[in-house]
Amino acid sequence: MSARYALACAAATVILTACTPNGIGVANGGGGGGGGVTHTVDVNLTQNLPVSTPYGSSGGMKPPILNVKVGDTIVFHNSDSFMHTSTSVPAAAGTKFPAAGPTGSALTQHGATLSGGWSSGVLQPGSSSQAVTADKAGTYLYGCFYHYPAPMRGAIVAQ
Repeated sequence: MSARYALACAAATVILTACTPNGIGVANGGGGGGGGVTHTVDVNLTQNLPVSTPYGSSGGMKPPILNVKVGDTIVFHNSDSFMHTSTSVPAAAGTKFPAAGPTGSALTQHGATLSGGWSSGVLQPGSSSQAVTADKAGTYLYGCFYHYPAPMRGAIVAQ
């Protein structure tokens, strides 16, 4: 086997792996893979401007609506220059952002599943949250304890 043939085979393997669902273990935002993919939500109030969503106004989170598959995980990364949280908020049938945002318990990291509720705790600039698993299909709304009215909030739709 020639060196050129071996190199072509190696390149084809890399390309086919990248085109296969879950061939690459990390995807940022967008629709989920086949389960088991890790998605990163960018938490940044100054860069992610408010947009209108079916759930109400959403800003500070990119993407504002994250679509995932059950089994995927989500990590929240603070790329801003000041503190934030990413904290689940209860919603009437998951349809609209509630008027009241996260409570004081948002300041302590807790929870590891969407259906069980979670908070990243205080995310310092440049830090990331624990992984939160999409364990059940549904719509999950969340926001920042400090900036919920800004409106710093987002939605995760698990299917």
